[in-house]
Amino acid sequence: MRISLEQTALLRQRQALDGRQRPRLPEWLRAPLPGGPRYAQIKSRLRDHGLHTVCEEAQCPNIGQCWNEGTATLMLMGDTCTRACRFCAIKMHPRPPALDADEPRKVAEQVQVMGLDYVVLTSVNRDDLADGGAAHFAQTVSAIKQLTPHTLVEVLTPDFLGQVASVATVLDAGPDVFAHNVETVVALSPQVRDKRASFAQSLQVLAFAKHYRPQVVTKSSIMLGLGETADQIAEAMQLLRDNAVDALTLGQYLRPSPWHKEVERFAPPEEFAAWQLRAAELGFRYCASGPLVRSSYRAGEHYLRALVGPADA
Repeated sequence: MRISLEQTALLRQRQALDGRQRPRLPEWLRAPLPGGPRYAQIKSRLRDHGLHTVCEEAQCPNIGQCWNEGTATLMLMGDTCTRACRFCAIKMHPRPPALDADEPRKVAEQVQVMGLDYVVLTSVNRDDLADGGAAHFAQTVSAIKQLTPHTLVEVLTPDFLGQVASVATVLDAGPDVFAHNVETVVALSPQVRDKRASFAQSLQVLAFAKHYRPQVVTKSSIMLGLGETADQIAEAMQLLRDNAVDALTLGQYLRPSPWHKEVERFAPPEEFAAWQLRAAELGFRYCASGPLVRSSYRAGEHYLRALVGPADA
């Protein structure tokens, strides 16, 4: 979803009339503006290869830190999604452009050029495709493994409308980590996510992935600040563990535009720390929890790299 200048002006007028002001971000949510030579270099390389990153499309606050450290999450299948989730900044259209058949090769070469030893591959939802883009995911994983066998690959996939055959297609390509985000708690899922998604469907995808490839690390993510209660967060975490999810990230929801769902509250750092302790008690093998943590936040990669072991072991 993109907002025109006219829509922005109209919204400001309405806010002025009813006295509402945009809430100020707490100090712990302020990240430095992206910059630096490595950031500029990576951005240029991605554009030269016609690639997209979720770092940019989802307006991630960690983009400067991650890119200057040489990490980027690559987004496959274009920058247009077939779903309209109320939390996401990625633009939506029911008929996105056709897939770039050469993208798997381009991505593999980019991973090699950047010298990455851990890469996250994610994508928009492509409900217009029979397999949801699963074969495209698989081709990209295979291309990376062939060109740079040492590279550990994490896939952060859509739910493929619950089609486990598509999940199997991705897993057959040999990713080291399979991630799919439930995004929010059970009760809020219908309000926050597109109607084609559901908490139960996401659990089905994660559970199948672990059953089909037990050695693969499974991972999910929850956003706080959408109106959830502590009991609902605890319930979501328990359901993920009941379905053998290994790793979990929790971060603060930040409203991408005035046309998206409002932030109900800003959870303080100490609350995130408490949920991280709770995750350990529940048996998650890894949990990153903090206001600026995102599902592919680099802080988790070092641990996950050790968790899955050397790619050639």
